[in-house]
Amino acid sequence: AENGQVAVEMVRQGLYDLIFMDCQMPVMDGYEATRRIRQEEPGEQRTLIIALTANGRREDVERCIAAGMNSHLAKPVSLD
Repeated sequence: AENGQVAVEMVRQGLYDLIFMDCQMPVMDGYEATRRIRQEEPGEQRTLIIALTANGRREDVERCIAAGMNSHLAKPVSLD
C-alpha cells in the first residue's frame, strides 16, 4: 500500500495472515493505520502486524507496540 489509508482499505477488503507496516507513510502513518485496523477487527481475530522502520530505539519499539503492532523490525532487514 502506498499509504496508511490504502492499507486500512485493503484490510477491510480481505483477510491477511501478516502485515508488514511501514511506520512513516504519507496520508496516514503506520501507527494510525494500525490503530484503525485494530479497532475494526472482529472479536478475537488479530492479524499479525510487524512494524518496519529505520528507528530502532526502545521508545520506537514501545510506540509500535502501543499502537497495536505485534512486533518490530528495524530496517534494513537482512535475510540472515
